[in-house]
Amino acid sequence: MKKKKWIMLLAAALMTAVLSACGNGNSNEQENNVLHVGATGQSYPFAYKENGKLTGFDVEVMTAVAKKLDMKLDWKLLEFSGLMGELQTGKLDTISNQVAVTDERKQTYNFTKPYAYAGTQIVVKKDNNDIKSVADLKGKNVAAVLGSNHAKNLESKDPDHKINIKTYETQEGTLKDVAYGRVDAYVNSRSVLIAQIKKTGLPLKLTGDPIVYEQVAFPFPKDDSHNKLRKKVDKALDELRKDGTLKKLSEKYFKEDITVEQKK
Repeated sequence: MKKKKWIMLLAAALMTAVLSACGNGNSNEQENNVLHVGATGQSYPFAYKENGKLTGFDVEVMTAVAKKLDMKLDWKLLEFSGLMGELQTGKLDTISNQVAVTDERKQTYNFTKPYAYAGTQIVVKKDNNDIKSVADLKGKNVAAVLGSNHAKNLESKDPDHKINIKTYETQEGTLKDVAYGRVDAYVNSRSVLIAQIKKTGLPLKLTGDPIVYEQVAFPFPKDDSHNKLRKKVDKALDELRKDGTLKKLSEKYFKEDITVEQKK
């Protein structure tokens, strides 16, 4: 009797294991069809919320990529520094929020082909005629988003630490702080600043040439599965560039094509 009971328990356990395995297989199949993407949701005009909906240039590019790959998107919104941490721990597949390609980042991530190009630009109050280059920022208070490559680009041009860099968690409030004189300048992508100044109508202007010019691409963790996914995204980007989608999206948000490399 005890032997029969033991056999029945063993059979039940085996059945549970089989069902569990089948369930996991379906879950993995579904998971493989989902692209987990990070964004700040506060980076106008790249990844921001409008009427409660996430939109922007980078969001639309990634949406077009996912459509080409027949994949669903699962967006996660965090501050930029938090996004990079989530990507490094594998909680995200990639980030679609103007991530610049740098030698430092390439040590940790594999990047797709560039889908846009950006220049780190200085913006000042409209009546400010004293600041025209990085050299003029010495002794000044300059805003930059914490963890952004623009902050790092500014730091790289200030080896003697003569610039007082004030870091912000998000872009929120940075332009107003420049316009109201709380800081002397702010650094961000040239295309971002042009769009934001036009949208806000604040008395601001770009000054000087971009201090650094760089490629923008999608970063992926360095492992076999993400490397395969990155190659698929590259193929989708090639198709979107060839059929004119990248150019069309760029002109929609910037009135110019930032998806091609500009002459320095």
